This record gives sequence, C-alpha cells and structure tokens, in this order.
Amino acid sequence: MKQNEIVRLLPGIFQRTMQDGSPLVALLAVMEALQAPDEAILQQAETFLNPYQTPDSFVLFLASWVDLDWLILENAQEYTPQTPSLPSGIGRLRELIAQSVFLAQWRGTAKGLLRFLETASGIHGFTIEERVPGPAGRLKPFHTAIHIPPEAAAYIPMITRIIEAEKPAYVTYELHIKGKDV
Repeated sequence: MKQNEIVRLLPGIFQRTMQDGSPLVALLAVMEALQAPDEAILQQAETFLNPYQTPDSFVLFLASWVDLDWLILENAQEYTPQTPSLPSGIGRLRELIAQSVFLAQWRGTAKGLLRFLETASGIHGFTIEERVPGPAGRLKPFHTAIHIPPEAAAYIPMITRIIEAEKPAYVTYELHIKGKDV
C-alpha cells in the first residue's frame, strides 16, 4: 500500500496535519516499506495456487491441501524444505495436484487407480484385471491383478503405496511385470 493510500485511512485530524519531515510521515514510510514484500506476493497470489507455476518449495505444501502429501511423507511432521519429492519427480507431483479433483471423484475405482498410476509415474500402459482366476480356475472374489509396464518397474514402491491407499479396503491385489509376480 502506497503512503498516500495509507493517509486516506487515517482519521481527518492526522490527514490535515501531514507535513514533510514529521514523525507521522516517517512512520508511514516505514509502514509502506514493511508492507511491500507482502503486497508483492499478493499481486501474484494466483501463481502460488497454480501447481504448474508455484515455486518448487511450495509444491509439497500445495499437495497437502489436496491430500497428496502422503505420497512423500509418512506424517506431516516429517516435512522440511529438503524433503525429497516424488520418486518420478516434482513435475509428476505438480501433475497429480492438477488432477486431484478427478482423482478424488474416481477414488476406489479401476478408472481412478489407472489415472493415478499413470499420472504419478508418467508412464502409460497400466492395466487392471478385475476377473482373476484362482488355482482351481474359479474367480477370486474381490481380487485384482495390476499389470505394470516394464518401464515402471523402478517405481514399484511408489506404485504399491498408491495401490494400498487408493483401492477399496476389502480388495486384494497382485502386481505383474511382464508376467512376473512382484
């Protein structure tokens, strides 16, 4: 806020007695200087709320607003500015934040899980088989087989964590990469 804008907020008696060199003018100059950094941030507030434009140091905080910080932290008290990002990179975390509304709407479904896995890893080609035959050829109830593209093998710990968090509690699963059990 500029000094002349602050003066307009003062009672009339102060406004009428404003003179250059007075303590009040000096105080208003200090107020203007103290508010300048905050006003600069407020001028670009939308930048901080946009996952693609926010500074890297703010991405994890933004992720916590849409309940995605669990991908990186076991609990919120673990956060430090040096906290590592998502194994697939901060760009993937930014993309997950941008997709958070869709992911919340489709949570607990195969469609939501596929989108989550593809967005988090940046790799397409995941498939979910919901009719998995058991040892006797009968379908396993409430069981899925998740097939992971070979390029995603480096992200298995992250993939497992996502599956555990996003699948319905009663569903069991198995992971496969090129026909191998994980």
